[in-house]
Amino acid sequence: MKILLTGGAGFIGSHLIDLFLKDDHEVICVDNLLTGSLHNIKHHEGNNKLKFIEHDISSYLDYKDKIDYVLHFASPASPVDYLSHPIETLEVGSLGTFNALELALIKKAKFMLASTSEVYGDPEVSPQKENYWGHVNPIGPRSVYDEAKRFSEATAMAYKRHNHIDVKIIRIFNTYGPRMKKKDGRVVPNFISQALNGEPLTIYGNGKQTRSFCFVSDLVSGIYKVMHSDIETPINLGNPNEFTMLELAQKVSNIAGVKLKTKKMPLPEDDPKQRRPDISKAKKLLGWEPKVNLEEGLKKTIEWFKNA
Repeated sequence: MKILLTGGAGFIGSHLIDLFLKDDHEVICVDNLLTGSLHNIKHHEGNNKLKFIEHDISSYLDYKDKIDYVLHFASPASPVDYLSHPIETLEVGSLGTFNALELALIKKAKFMLASTSEVYGDPEVSPQKENYWGHVNPIGPRSVYDEAKRFSEATAMAYKRHNHIDVKIIRIFNTYGPRMKKKDGRVVPNFISQALNGEPLTIYGNGKQTRSFCFVSDLVSGIYKVMHSDIETPINLGNPNEFTMLELAQKVSNIAGVKLKTKKMPLPEDDPKQRRPDISKAKKLLGWEPKVNLEEGLKKTIEWFKNA
């Protein structure tokens, strides 16, 4: 296939490029490098099956050649990034989604939207199933990301119903691994950076809020399965094993070989108290579930951070 991937120089996008090139697909990586980095795809330099276009997909992209698949992964994704770039986050979720879908429509290509567990907001049910509509503050600081992704999903489904585009929507839960930015702002790189620097690990609130953590190799294998499936409705991709922030802090300290020290900070506004995917749909329809446990994934990630 010839695959156009927006946000391809980002954390997840770059791992997808690794997989696509390994399977001998051609990739057009479109990224404005607002939060992505060319360093993430530098190891493919000289590969004629990868083309990089520096472009903001929130503006129209005039691409002449044939495309088989459009994957829209462009967006600031960490709280640090989307709170620093709120307007750009809203634009890429709205205008960027329209432009990516129009490209798929013109090229008669399949389309995949990278959505997020944030569409569920601060959930009132756990685990979260795909038929849960969410509990989102539409005007809070996190809404620039949450509502942008909810709007993206609505836009994709409208194109599917009205223009009969083959649309896939994946809802990505907390994912971690090599190539995350040290100052990403999400909890795994935060804890690892602090532990390796001998600093106290920042615990927000009482530390009893939970998250589930999916290693990036598991996520991209799930994405690949969805791409080749007949699934027409949103699907959760994540790891259902749930940990408190205090439990995660202890694991990071143990693996990094440092004594656990913490500092307490107030819980950010609208920060979800619980986040855990129901992946029964992915298990049943794709035969997919994560294979990498948290300890193994943290070891690989910490090793990467040491060498980065």
